Amino acid sequence: MLASFRQQNRDGRQLIGAGAGTGLSARSAHAGGVDFLVVYNSGRYRMAGRGSLAGFLAYGDANAIVLDMAGEVIPVAAGLPVFAGVNGTDPFRRMPTFLDEVKAAGYVGVQNFPTVGAFDGSFRANLEATGMGYDVEVAMMRAAAERDLVTAPYVFSEEEAEAMVTDGHAHIVVAHMGLTTSGSVGASVAASLEDTAAACQRILDTARRLNPDVLVLAHGGPIATSTDWKYVKEHTEGLNGFLGASSMERLPVERGIADTVAAFKAI
Repeated sequence: MLASFRQQNRDGRQLIGAGAGTGLSARSAHAGGVDFLVVYNSGRYRMAGRGSLAGFLAYGDANAIVLDMAGEVIPVAAGLPVFAGVNGTDPFRRMPTFLDEVKAAGYVGVQNFPTVGAFDGSFRANLEATGMGYDVEVAMMRAAAERDLVTAPYVFSEEEAEAMVTDGHAHIVVAHMGLTTSGSVGASVAASLEDTAAACQRILDTARRLNPDVLVLAHGGPIATSTDWKYVKEHTEGLNGFLGASSMERLPVERGIADTVAAFKAI
């Protein structure tokens, strides 16, 4: 899979991944030519009309949801690689055993989601101090790599990129730029596209310095449309592609259904 992804880049084609919160999302992304899918617990929430950040809160068992969604998404993925968003800090699971379950369910790779990396301030400090820190997610990635699962961790800083590449054996690094903007439940505040491109470049440079073969993708923040992605792509050097979640399923559904209903109503 990784060899195929790298060859695609050498052929001048970018790598595009998409979140799939429903089987229909997976089918539609496949029809559009997506390269891989990721199943997150947040996908279930966002496609139910809630904000993606619901996936970080105590509304359900994130890891149980992702295992359950395997049966909805993987059978209709038409052979596409499907990754699982794994809550690596889950204190109620023996992570090596759970990763075996993830692999048995048909997932071929993992991401760290929900992730401590999305938190900051005193709350983040307290998570780190009580055994639920980002280092636990790094260890989860390392255990996944040992089980021949492709690892595609979210990183929010150069320090996290260094940890994931060096200690987590990351195959793909995804530069997370924050909650995706736009739509009815998207973020209302985000960094500028200019600052986003600069942040992606810093993460990319750190990851490549440690492993020249690592693939680096961008995700989230103000990159809500293909036009936004085009700007970031053109203002960075070396990005391999883009991973979208809300931008690939929530926003197209919101706009598509609203426009269709409005067109019928207007007649």
